[in-house]
Amino acid sequence: MKLWAIYVTAAFAELAGCFAFWAWLRNGRSMLWVAPGIVALVAFAWLLTLVPTEAAGRAYAAYGGIYVAASLVWLRWVEGAIPDQWDMIGAAVCILGAAIILFGPRTA
Repeated sequence: MKLWAIYVTAAFAELAGCFAFWAWLRNGRSMLWVAPGIVALVAFAWLLTLVPTEAAGRAYAAYGGIYVAASLVWLRWVEGAIPDQWDMIGAAVCILGAAIILFGPRTA
């Protein structure tokens, strides 16, 4: 699986898992939402182990930028709210940061 696909899939798995708890605890949905939420969160954690890097912290740091952008997609598609210009600028800065972490030259 390509790196970008791992990160994007992980982001949506995390969002789905967390949203399941949000729906249960904040939106009054059935506790049955928790079971698929847990499965999604386990999938999220497993997916991040597939990132081809020697350091977990680096994988997680780069993931953070992707997560921010994916959260705004979730905001639009699932919650129906339109991200504003500041959301988009913030996401662009986060994606730039993730790219620097992922693709910056490394010394031994």
